[in-house]
Amino acid sequence: MKYILLFALCYSTLFSMQNSDKLFECTKIFKERKNELLVELERIDEQKQSLSALKTATDELLKQKEAKLSLQEENVNAKLAQITQKEQSVKNMLDKNSKILQELKSTKMNKIAQTFSKMKANSAANVLSDMDAKDAASILQSLKPKVVGKILSKMDPKKASELTLLLAK
Repeated sequence: MKYILLFALCYSTLFSMQNSDKLFECTKIFKERKNELLVELERIDEQKQSLSALKTATDELLKQKEAKLSLQEENVNAKLAQITQKEQSVKNMLDKNSKILQELKSTKMNKIAQTFSKMKANSAANVLSDMDAKDAASILQSLKPKVVGKILSKMDPKKASELTLLLAK
């Protein structure tokens, strides 16, 4: 019995040592895996920090570009307003010049009409016959119908009919 007890005691000691070795191996594996995971966690944390820094830099660059774009847009709007103002000024000046030119033409035609109305019909007919038909017709339009009739009667019939047609338009 002593042998059996001794054998049982040896066997249980041997068995518990094997379990202890296995337990020690598992703990060692878990510690190694824990260290690997900690290294991986540090790497992930570093990547997260660099990503955060990149995001911050990108946001700052975007803000700068938006500010620059806004400034350029304001400049374009200001120039557009200046151009619109100058365009309006040019239109006003053009209208004013057109009115002045019309007044000058009217005054000129009135003086020419006065001159031709004071001329003798024969002399006026000779002068108008030598002129361009359109110019002669515009002069005749500014005269009184009675004076026009006298002048046309003293003209060459062909020229008189041509001027009459232009006056009718």
